[in-house]
Amino acid sequence: MQYVNLGETGISVSRLCLGMMTYGSKDWRDWVLEYDEARPFVERALDAGINFFDTADVYSNGASEQVLGRALKDLQVEREDVVIATKCFGGTNNRRRNRWGLSRKNVIASCDASLERLGTDYIDLYQIHRFDPRTPIEETIDALDALVKAGKVRHLGASSMFAWQMAKYLFTQDARGCARFVSMQNHYNLLYREEEREMIPLCADQGVGLIPWSPLARGYLARTRETLKDTVRAKSDEFTTVLYRDSDVALVDRNAETAERLGVKPAQTALAWLLSKPGVTAPIIGASKLQQLEDALGAVEVELSDDDIAELEALYEPRAVAGHA
Repeated sequence: MQYVNLGETGISVSRLCLGMMTYGSKDWRDWVLEYDEARPFVERALDAGINFFDTADVYSNGASEQVLGRALKDLQVEREDVVIATKCFGGTNNRRRNRWGLSRKNVIASCDASLERLGTDYIDLYQIHRFDPRTPIEETIDALDALVKAGKVRHLGASSMFAWQMAKYLFTQDARGCARFVSMQNHYNLLYREEEREMIPLCADQGVGLIPWSPLARGYLARTRETLKDTVRAKSDEFTTVLYRDSDVALVDRNAETAERLGVKPAQTALAWLLSKPGVTAPIIGASKLQQLEDALGAVEVELSDDDIAELEALYEPRAVAGHA
């Protein structure tokens, strides 16, 4: 495993982050793996050197955080040896009034609830899951800063939003003398590169590390045209149809062709492409089969030439912004 610092912080993280959305409760999504099925993935990730884990309160309505906390405890992992990231915004109560969003009330309550579910007394990276237009950003900034000052949170991060919104947060944090965002968890992969226009240059300028979500485009970039709908998630995940288009099969084909020429898996060329991009700290990988995790681990060793990268990027066409809602 390779390691880099998270943005301009001193915290060292693996080049891959294991995303925990796949693990939790089937009551939330039918493709989710519950604890006994999920634990081997955490164990294999740890054995391979992954020290970075990402979850959120909204995943399985909190059960994902419980799975991560329980697995780390059962595997007797020392707390200082892992970097735990979680997020607030969506909540665990189907958006009951004052139980979602980025108000001071909800941010602080959500952090306390996440700490309890994770079984830890601090969170390494606490992220806002989306931009909240209902709440003044100053209120959110002050609440997050209070969590850092209280020792409940070590670093702060953000997730998908427009670059102007991220800039407003960063500059207001500086103006108020508050802890600032050190990472951006954005939607970024071979099928969706709109972040290259504004968000990624902003993050590069501000020293903010990128930890992209859906680096394999909900699994599309791990498969071929013929097998796109061969998984339970692919057949039932409505969000996939919001993010991607039927015409994306041409890019899926190109990625699979490049992988075959290089003698590797399609997932590995897609991840290697992302890892080659400036500012990318650690793509957040998901896995529901252990072979998928093995493929992702192998991607760290894949090196693409400039010609390989040009070949993979050649078919991209601009598209509407997706993933901020």
